[in-house]
Amino acid sequence: MIPFEKESIDSKSHRALVVHPDMASLSQTALEHRLVEAVGLAAAIGLTATASHYFSVRKAKPATLFGSGQVDQIGAMMTEQEASILIVDGSLSAIQQRNLEEKLDVKVIDRTGLILEIFGARAATAEGRLQVELAHLDYQAGRLVRSWTHLERQRGGFGFLGGPGETQIESDRRMIRDRMAKLRKDLAHLRKTRALHRDRRQRAPWPVIALVGYTNAGKSTLFNRLTGADVFAEDLLFATLDPTMREFPLPGYDKAILSDTVGFVSDLPTQLVAAFRATLEEVSAADIVVHVRDISHEASDAQAHDVRQILADLGVSEDAGEGPPVIEAWNKIDKIGPEDPQYARISAPLPENVCTISAETGAGVDILVDLIAKTLSEGYKSEQITVAVSDGKRMAWLHENGRILSSEQDSDNLILSVEMSPRNWGRYHALH
Repeated sequence: MIPFEKESIDSKSHRALVVHPDMASLSQTALEHRLVEAVGLAAAIGLTATASHYFSVRKAKPATLFGSGQVDQIGAMMTEQEASILIVDGSLSAIQQRNLEEKLDVKVIDRTGLILEIFGARAATAEGRLQVELAHLDYQAGRLVRSWTHLERQRGGFGFLGGPGETQIESDRRMIRDRMAKLRKDLAHLRKTRALHRDRRQRAPWPVIALVGYTNAGKSTLFNRLTGADVFAEDLLFATLDPTMREFPLPGYDKAILSDTVGFVSDLPTQLVAAFRATLEEVSAADIVVHVRDISHEASDAQAHDVRQILADLGVSEDAGEGPPVIEAWNKIDKIGPEDPQYARISAPLPENVCTISAETGAGVDILVDLIAKTLSEGYKSEQITVAVSDGKRMAWLHENGRILSSEQDSDNLILSVEMSPRNWGRYHALH
């Protein structure tokens, strides 16, 4: 068990015990990282973990997930720590959650519920709030079990004949279904609006660069440094939820658009992935994806693997060559000293698509910007096109977005040899 300083605990109502059910036989280091992350998730909604502990679970018990002896041990730890909330860093079924609450007489939250609470507290935009509510209702819909008497009461039927009516649980399920249907309709409308905005950006001459990465990797700090914005950035899991876009200067371009997205995390609830798919699709529509990594973190490689997995689900795969090119920004090098195990790694020659930075101090950020500009210019191809002499708007667009290699007039038309990026060629052909 990993204890924590009790002086930092505000009140008993905010004290929580974090337990992780190890069903995958993780290494000691991996288990400690999972516990630290779960404690960070608890802190993100104002809970203070008094202690954390992991239990080896060879086979999940249908009733409580943990074995009876482990449940007794958890109960003793709750009493010892004077905690009133149990956080299970894993997935609990509705029955398991109810039984644990009855046996331990405390509030029980699983990993999915905890992340949903964080997202609910952080959503700032209308779309973000709708997506969180939809995900939360989807989560709650499967957890309406007859564990409380009010869910078993019957309501009278409609009309004068009466009848058995419907039980409270059926009524609750119907209201949830109706609300979810309305939310999906509202989100579909917002999705169309977002698609129109995306299409407008693709017609514009400015490249879009999306920042992605594990939560707390430093994306928002880098975003603020590049754009001069004041986006909320703290040493806190899921400090940023709603995507933000700002313009920033990029060598060789009039301007560029930088997009800050929600941070990823291992075992991200499926409800959230589905609800936020429209938002995350902004990543696949970008010209370049910058994968920000906390290279000072011991689990940096494991975190990067989780991010790549989610990107692959969105159609952005480095290995398969799908989607926009990906640059890795190894962040927080200011936290790595010569004695750190990662020091040799960041000192060695790096792959072409990798650079080391400190978003906090600004070290290496200029190199990252140059790498973005260089990557955008790679893969340019030339085509021969015909443009009317009188089409000044199209000619101006070509001058802004590409390089005219040669020009020859034929009657009322200009035969041009133009060099542009594949993305800009797509934009040009969309102008027709």
